[in-house]
Amino acid sequence: MKKITICGGGSLGHVCIGFLSSQENLSVNLLTNHPAKWNREITVQDTNGNVFKGNLATISSNPQDVIPDTDVVILCLPGFLIKQTLEQIKPYLSEKTVVGSIVSSTGFFFFAHEVLGEKNKLFGFQRVPFIARVVEYGKNANLLGYKSSLNIAVENVEDRESFRSFVEKSFNTPVNLLQSFYEACLTNSNPILHTGRLYSMWHGWDGTPYDHCILFYKEWTEDAAQWLIDMDAEFMRLLGKLPMNQKAVPPLLEYYESTDAKSLAAKLSSIKAFETIKAPMKETENGWIPDFESRYFTEDFPFGLRFIVNLSRTYGLDTPKINEVYNWGMEICNQTKK
Repeated sequence: MKKITICGGGSLGHVCIGFLSSQENLSVNLLTNHPAKWNREITVQDTNGNVFKGNLATISSNPQDVIPDTDVVILCLPGFLIKQTLEQIKPYLSEKTVVGSIVSSTGFFFFAHEVLGEKNKLFGFQRVPFIARVVEYGKNANLLGYKSSLNIAVENVEDRESFRSFVEKSFNTPVNLLQSFYEACLTNSNPILHTGRLYSMWHGWDGTPYDHCILFYKEWTEDAAQWLIDMDAEFMRLLGKLPMNQKAVPPLLEYYESTDAKSLAAKLSSIKAFETIKAPMKETENGWIPDFESRYFTEDFPFGLRFIVNLSRTYGLDTPKINEVYNWGMEICNQTKK
């Protein structure tokens, strides 16, 4: 029986716990700051009516209780918690343990190399395996969508094929191996798409409240699409400098089957699964204003776009559009900390 420890109790943490612990060949522990809020039995239901019920072996806020003898650790954490969690679990990791992250685009590999060293066994998903939502914290969650296939980057694991097969069976989804960790941790999804859209909406905002909460995708504009195209072009030039398969991360125009800003805006505003997603805003007595403390800001700028900016500087690449968006976003993030 394989032993897995999940770190973190967000939506993806809930679904991963219920889905994985429902399997007879897997034993699942949980490392959480809120152990008292968790049931030992976790229930997950998908949109097809399938119900996955599993039992957590150990629930604790102490890494010493759940990390030793674990075969696989999976971080289900926001970017700002990754480094400190790696530092907490490091003393209890064994040579056999593979440490991974359900999200790789918020700095996991960069932090893991820094904290654990270059020789530790690591893996990370290119995109999350599930669309997840908590129903009742610590008890049950909904699995709202599966992926048709998954891509993972794996480092320092001797039998990569065996590990790929383990992940494939555990998540019941075809899994492909990437050639480099860059292919998992660098993406033009949230770090480019979210930040470019936010900049287009609010870099010139004068403080006047809006009469409604903007729909993030359904009200996508050509201006936002052009920022996306320009930033993505700079991003693609960076990928061309890195030791990776550039085709693993297609340009956004190609991914969204578009040719220019007009067609890209039309595509993004017409995706049915995205049509109800709202921009990060909060309602006041005078109307709706941007929520600069949202994870769209606190995650996608300092733990997403940041690594693209840093690598571009390392390779001496000029990225004026990305820099403009990044500097604007980081100024906001720094102001909200005060």
